[in-house]
Amino acid sequence: MELLERELTERIIGAAIEVHRELGAGLLESSYRACLMRELSLNRIRAECEVAVPVAYKGLRLDCGFRADIIVEDRVILELKTVERLLPVHDAQLLTYLKLRGCHIGLLLNFNSTNLRNGLRRLVR
Repeated sequence: MELLERELTERIIGAAIEVHRELGAGLLESSYRACLMRELSLNRIRAECEVAVPVAYKGLRLDCGFRADIIVEDRVILELKTVERLLPVHDAQLLTYLKLRGCHIGLLLNFNSTNLRNGLRRLVR
């Protein structure tokens, strides 16, 4: 049975909070990505890591080297950060990935926050 998008994003956020609770802040993005992939798997949530995001331009698909950190259930894009604070450019990046992949919901997760809920944004295209 396919999860509703709201329920799916809540489960993803719960998994991300668990990773942040276990690891805390201060590690590299790749560490959080690997641990979040494990946590999603433990929760039986299908996810792919480092997924190519090609650019379609005038009828041609171009591989420009863009990679989505994690795509969950082929519907939700997760963009992981370990920055002092999220900036508008991070929102723009995720919104562009959503558009290019044809997805509607994305989560921007800044693991360099003392409380992950403060470093979380849910974006809808």
